[in-house]
Amino acid sequence: MQTLKIGTRGSPLALAQAHETRARLMQAHGLAEQAFEVVAISTSGDRIQDRPLSEAGGKGLFTKEIEEALLDGRIDIAVHSSKDMPTVLPDGLELVTFLPREDARDAFIGKRVKRIADLPHGATVGSSSLRRQALIRRMRPDLDVVIFRGNVQTRLRKLDEGVAEGTILAYAGLKRLGLENVVSDLMPLEDFPPAPGQGAIGIETRIGDREVEKMLAAIHHVPTGQALACERAFLATLDGSCRTPIAGHATVSGEKLSFAGLIISPDGRQSHEVRLDGEAAAAAEIGMDAARTVRARAGAEFFDGWA
Repeated sequence: MQTLKIGTRGSPLALAQAHETRARLMQAHGLAEQAFEVVAISTSGDRIQDRPLSEAGGKGLFTKEIEEALLDGRIDIAVHSSKDMPTVLPDGLELVTFLPREDARDAFIGKRVKRIADLPHGATVGSSSLRRQALIRRMRPDLDVVIFRGNVQTRLRKLDEGVAEGTILAYAGLKRLGLENVVSDLMPLEDFPPAPGQGAIGIETRIGDREVEKMLAAIHHVPTGQALACERAFLATLDGSCRTPIAGHATVSGEKLSFAGLIISPDGRQSHEVRLDGEAAAAAEIGMDAARTVRARAGAEFFDGWA
């Protein structure tokens, strides 16, 4: 392979993640930057800004065009934010390489106040995530939660323009962009659990591409891969989509894995939590067991009204 082509979305954060992947491959294999080409691909999710993703087609809108380029050979690997990845991938593709996970917490960015608790009654908070919207409403039912689409820079600009008094973004993305200074408050994992996969960069490849597999094996972070196997199994078993507010976070310590999951109604009024521990080698099974447990606890009627 003369040049490894790295496919990514064209946003500043997506490009930063692709550049991190390139840097790790360069270091692992002693290669020059010229051995790689970063290919920015416009996705439907980037272009559709006038309505929620749940109405436009879901998470796959951020991956469809990139995966098409991967399947037809225009790129060799695809770099994604793992939380944006659907649980079912196109035939012929796999997601088995993960870089070391960044901080998985969400960050509140306030225009005039430091914390969500400090916002005045009826203040407007912007978010495009159903999970974040539901968690905000659980904390502060009095707030007006509005749709906030766009990349990180677009959302920060909307905040400056007064569209909302605050917003919530992934802390990992802000750190990768060098924007930690805009953070007003970090949301505790136990009170504001993250989306499955949040903070982790995932690399998608063609199944059976042995040369690429060998290259990526050198940068794969096993504990992150185990944590993501658990979280994605939890999401898949619950049939999670952009219409289902679901949170899940696994941590790995040695050979042990601990998982905390949550399902919550969009209005934030009903929620069910689950916690399971086990062997990291059984990560996917733990995720599936957690999903079955929380589904049984909630009952079918919990999902009927909003799934």
